[in-house]
Amino acid sequence: MKLSTIKALAAGLSANVRPIDPQVLAELFDHAPDLAFFVKDSAGRYLAVNESLVKRHGYHHKSQVLGRRPCDICPGDFGRLPAEQDAHVLRTGKPLIDHLEQQWYLPRKPVWCLTTKLPLRDAAGKVIGLIGISRDVRAPVDPRNIPVELAAALESFEKNLAESVTPANLARRAGLTPPRLARLIRRFFDLTPSQFLTQTRLAAAARLLRETGLGVSEIAHECGFYDHSAFSRAFHSAMGVTPSAYREATPKAVSSADE
Repeated sequence: MKLSTIKALAAGLSANVRPIDPQVLAELFDHAPDLAFFVKDSAGRYLAVNESLVKRHGYHHKSQVLGRRPCDICPGDFGRLPAEQDAHVLRTGKPLIDHLEQQWYLPRKPVWCLTTKLPLRDAAGKVIGLIGISRDVRAPVDPRNIPVELAAALESFEKNLAESVTPANLARRAGLTPPRLARLIRRFFDLTPSQFLTQTRLAAAARLLRETGLGVSEIAHECGFYDHSAFSRAFHSAMGVTPSAYREATPKAVSSADE
């Protein structure tokens, strides 16, 4: 979904004349299973949600979600991050645009999403709520559908994450111009080149935190982060927790969800 569409919906909800009913929008987005749609009030409580949001949190009916906040329906730090995002948008009136983050679907399946949240305002310009979506990042396509040079460059990057690679470096390795690379990465992965590089590094780091006993600094280096604090900031921004907290919390979340 384009940002312009979300902005138009936000404008419609904020309008004085014949405003759009949030429940009608929710019913519309019930037919979009690859994204979570929501409208929230000034306290960050859900006013309208689509079926996808309900199911990915393990509930069966919208009534189980409406009137609650993300931290009320998602346990621990994994519910805290979206609640903090909401509070920032509601307090500052500044939108959150295409924020790359990992979310957890019950029974605790990690999925990467791009989240956008826009403030809703009344006639006087006061922020009275927000509207937004979390759109699933598409799964990687069959490598055979990716141009050979690009596929080779991506494979090399993924096998050598410790190397310093930027979008410009990646374009040169693939024999592409930066604009051409950006179009192809968007087409195949639904991300910008920078988002793709970050997602790949953080996904590898999360896997190593879950599956190995390597130290955080060692994992940071293996995944291409040469500054421990920079790694922690990037990881926290995407996951909502520090690397150490993620390592501690994830097994607990999995076991509790499976009970």
